[in-house]
Amino acid sequence: MTANRYELITKMINTAPHYREHLKSSRRWVIKIGSALLTNDGAGLNKENIKIWVAQIAMLRKAGLEVVLVSSGAVAEGMSRLGVSERPTAVHELQAAAAVGQMGLVQAYESEFSQYGLHTAQVLLTHDDLSNRQRYLNARSTIRSLLELKVIPVINENDTVVTDEIRFGDNDTLAALVANLIEADHLIILTDQDGLFDKNPRSCSGAKIIQQANVNDAALDTMVESTGGKFGSGGMLTKLRAARLAARSGTNTIIASGRDANNLTRIYAADNIGSLLFTENKADSAHKQWLAGHLQMRGTLTVDEGAAKVLNKSGSSLLSVGIKSVNGQFNRGEMVSCVSLDGKQIACGLVNYNADEIRRLMGKASSQIKDILGYINEDEIIHRDNLVLV
Repeated sequence: MTANRYELITKMINTAPHYREHLKSSRRWVIKIGSALLTNDGAGLNKENIKIWVAQIAMLRKAGLEVVLVSSGAVAEGMSRLGVSERPTAVHELQAAAAVGQMGLVQAYESEFSQYGLHTAQVLLTHDDLSNRQRYLNARSTIRSLLELKVIPVINENDTVVTDEIRFGDNDTLAALVANLIEADHLIILTDQDGLFDKNPRSCSGAKIIQQANVNDAALDTMVESTGGKFGSGGMLTKLRAARLAARSGTNTIIASGRDANNLTRIYAADNIGSLLFTENKADSAHKQWLAGHLQMRGTLTVDEGAAKVLNKSGSSLLSVGIKSVNGQFNRGEMVSCVSLDGKQIACGLVNYNADEIRRLMGKASSQIKDILGYINEDEIIHRDNLVLV
């Protein structure tokens, strides 16, 4: 991309509609703090930083803001306690490090928040908790009840039992799903960078911060890199994806440095720091938010150009006539991905038929379903109420 192109994109983004004033009327935040900040790049828990964040969160809570804290650091703290210098790759070793590290992490938060008369509650989640409808609603009710009781929920992925098949992958994604879960006004992602830049600030001295942008602006995709730090699992790419996921519930995201002693209170005061990724989306229904939280797809349906156009335009139901191919084995009621002929994901949803049945039905009109299968569950392969655009 040419320099002129970068200047054009930066000007377009930084002159977008001003959304920071909304921060002053916020009622609920999700704050995510990354491992590099919490552990000072792996050298145990940075308790001085924790004191600074807790002091600010206590001030926000006193101002009437409900705060949910999504905290990384358990694995890194466990590594430090166990004297391990390299992040384990084996699942059972990660689980052991997390089990040890959670003790120190929870103790640190509880000790500091108690200085301000605030209670904390540990909430550990896995993808299964949010993909199961009943457990999703239970988690939602529990966190909301904690907020009503003026408790600070401290949320982390349940690394002690998680497997590759059900893990979130990074706490940026977990924080976004929590924002969907409780319909937060803002997601604040604290990192070791000042925000999102047009180029990598670690390698480009002239990189410029993106002060604000529409989270769905395609120009942002050219400005992120997927590399994360040694002790974390996500870079700016995961943060952008998290911001887009959070936007499903109408949540705006701010990516900012966690090293400044007053950044949280400055953000609340609508100071122009960090990168604000705003959304003009209306909040999805609770059911659609739950659907969007399914990170693990059981299969893929490739659709023709006509079906792709209809799905993209109006989110209508997916009919059998528009399906070109089926990949994977899945049962009725499971989540599948809908992709275009060029492999681009369009939507995901709960299917009304299993994989083998859809293979028999693909390309056929809905009126033929009963003749082909001998029975009919629904006229649609995926009903629009059980489908969400991605």
